[in-house]
Amino acid sequence: MDQVDRAIIESLKANARAPYGDIGAEVGLSASAVKRRIDKLVEDGTIRGFTILLDPAAEGRSTEAYVELFCRGNVTPDNLRRMLTAVPEVVGAVTVTGEADALAHIRSADMPSLERALERVRHTAMVDHTRSAIVLSRLIDRGA
Repeated sequence: MDQVDRAIIESLKANARAPYGDIGAEVGLSASAVKRRIDKLVEDGTIRGFTILLDPAAEGRSTEAYVELFCRGNVTPDNLRRMLTAVPEVVGAVTVTGEADALAHIRSADMPSLERALERVRHTAMVDHTRSAIVLSRLIDRGA
């Protein structure tokens, strides 16, 4: 990947629907050259897909929390993934260093539905306890 590819990617990150001609004008290439480069970036896995970002409130999911999971014994990431995938309110999860075993990002409609989602996470055999932080406001959200 060269500087032109990086510039194309930055343009796509700002607007994934930008026409190839507009991107080409930014990076100094023709529309067809931009298309060929994007196709290659998709083919080699650098670009894994194109998506939309929705306002969580428009989806009815304006309440969110980050939840640390503390597990019993040795729990594999695959087991955690299966368990968390079964809770639709979990929109993201990672394993972490430190005291907690994992961190889950939960979005729900309101506090009662957040509480129900937390209960589903807590009541699995592998979770000993959780510690939650409810989001009050977003300071920076780069959509990543």
